Amino acid sequence: MGVFPAFGAWINQNSQQPLEEDPKSSEHVESKSASEMDNGPAKMNKYYDEDEWERQDKLWTAAEKKHPWKDAPPKVKVTTKKGICHMHIELTLGLPPDGVFELFTNPHNGPNTEPLLKSKSRKVLKDDGPRQIAKVKKAVAWNFSGRSIAIPISLIVDENRRDLTAKYKKEKMMFMKVFEGSYKVEPVYVDSVRLCKNKKPKSVDEYKKCSGGQGKIASKVTMDQYFQPYPPFNLPPFSWFIRDITIKNTKSVLEGLQSWSFSIRNPGVIMSTNKHGKTEVSPKQ
Repeated sequence: MGVFPAFGAWINQNSQQPLEEDPKSSEHVESKSASEMDNGPAKMNKYYDEDEWERQDKLWTAAEKKHPWKDAPPKVKVTTKKGICHMHIELTLGLPPDGVFELFTNPHNGPNTEPLLKSKSRKVLKDDGPRQIAKVKKAVAWNFSGRSIAIPISLIVDENRRDLTAKYKKEKMMFMKVFEGSYKVEPVYVDSVRLCKNKKPKSVDEYKKCSGGQGKIASKVTMDQYFQPYPPFNLPPFSWFIRDITIKNTKSVLEGLQSWSFSIRNPGVIMSTNKHGKTEVSPKQ
């Protein structure tokens, strides 16, 4: 499917409501090794229109040559209440929702976020139609006194591929008493004003009809992440450091995601940020 098979990536952050424990989840675990249980998302049924996905691929690639899309910087709001830090994030990506959701949930492809975020393994605990619950292990890099330390993370992730939502909750994570969250991906009909005149499409079918099949669909991603360190790391100055590095790491992963979406829209080209914080574009090696 054009350039979109490259979609895949890291799991993410976030939640307004904690992830509910599934007491029967262990009953759904097959007696397979972690490697055999890997590739969970790839085994799920498809809940998207492949023809529409291919059509969007061609529309975005062609449009980049005339009117390049620029992803706006993520909007990040950070608040703290009763010791729990809440990050509310909104960002728009110039890719269709199904592709963006695949980019978030498939652990084997997608943006190269290593050594910042490295996938270790994924075990499917429950597979129920569009919904899949999995145990995911990752390692995140924390810089401490000029040295990078790999912090292992074990998360329970609950994904729904029909409504493009997901939530997670930490099973094990060093320093963190609370680490959980959710995200959702919604369509943005970016060409509706130009192609649909006064009509405001409420679905992909309506948009396809009023735009004559020429309307591109972008994605709005909304995330909510909550975290709280264990004592004594919940007290200054430790809490300041953990808060800052968690926020910084999250923003870095989002920047990597936006760079990857640029590369998907522009086959053969990659976008990166140099050590001075400036964006650079170069051919793929």
